[in-house]
Amino acid sequence: MKKLFFLTVVLLFAANAHAQHYNLLVGTYTNKGNSEGIYVYDFNTLNAETKLKAVAKNVVNPSYLAISKDKKFVYSVNEDGKNSGVSSFKFNSTSGDLSFINRKASEGADPCYISVDDKNVILANYSGGTISVFGRHADGSLTDAKQVIQHTGKSIDPQKRQESAHVHMVQFTPDKKYLISNDLGEDRIYIYNYNPISRNKVLSIKTVIKTNAGSGPRHLTFSPNGRFAYLAHEFNGSITGFVYANGTLKKIQEMATADKNFTGRIDGADIHVSADGKFLYESNRGDANTINVFAVLPTGILRFVESVSSLGKGPRNFSIDPSGKFLLVAHQYTNEVVVFNRNSITGKLTDSGKRINVGVPVCLIFSKL
Repeated sequence: MKKLFFLTVVLLFAANAHAQHYNLLVGTYTNKGNSEGIYVYDFNTLNAETKLKAVAKNVVNPSYLAISKDKKFVYSVNEDGKNSGVSSFKFNSTSGDLSFINRKASEGADPCYISVDDKNVILANYSGGTISVFGRHADGSLTDAKQVIQHTGKSIDPQKRQESAHVHMVQFTPDKKYLISNDLGEDRIYIYNYNPISRNKVLSIKTVIKTNAGSGPRHLTFSPNGRFAYLAHEFNGSITGFVYANGTLKKIQEMATADKNFTGRIDGADIHVSADGKFLYESNRGDANTINVFAVLPTGILRFVESVSSLGKGPRNFSIDPSGKFLLVAHQYTNEVVVFNRNSITGKLTDSGKRINVGVPVCLIFSKL
């Protein structure tokens, strides 16, 4: 009886110890600093300690990543002007090793975002102003492009950042029936019907929503319950809140993230809601370099909590770890990931003192072992 009890305790301890560890994948730019490619770290959710497990080298500018639902494959953009592409890798979640499978031309310059499901890999091509759809084979390899959609509009930004279309994000809706695409160059949100098994018309237009002229819609995130969506605008740093239902977005709020007297560049970047749905976080780059915290009310309305320094330059992307205790910020221009303690009751952030030194980090993704 004692042996059985002891064995049970040992197994429970081993299971809990395993549950505390996750893979942290970091996408980077390889042509702007000392990065070698895609980095895979072991992240301990108990104390935010990290240990490098593997590096996938000789990958050109893998600035944004996506991982398949079964955790067996990783897909990376190759953001490289006219030579841009998309690459597939087999992923060993135990060792962290990434084994190259194949690469396809991105069908649009400078892909800056990537989404994946069981059937397709979809790119947002920033400079090219296109959305490109690639099929997935059973071995994780990519097909040739199944569909390429060209956006053609422009908008009013006086600094000439909106003289053509710039697709900045492609994201599935929570019900997986639609794909949302933010076009920073056009000040528009596109909602596409999604037919994953189609051979050449995976996406078809459903609705186009105009945002405020000159705002530059960048990233959008959904609340965990799928009822609300929040859009971060790059140029003015504002956030637009929506109610989501059946492929429609109904605006309920618009609010600033920078002080009204702030005169520098804001450059809003990333936006996420905590897993419990209680708090929203948004990053600003430029001259601001802040992480902004908002409480999410039951109605979906946001209430400002605090704004803190991101403790670096260029907080491009950030991620809340699976335990919810830490928020990690990738600083593109100061070559490190800053780890914040996160108070799950108040939503507030404090510096943990932990850092991950990595060249030009852009994208952070957590994955189970």
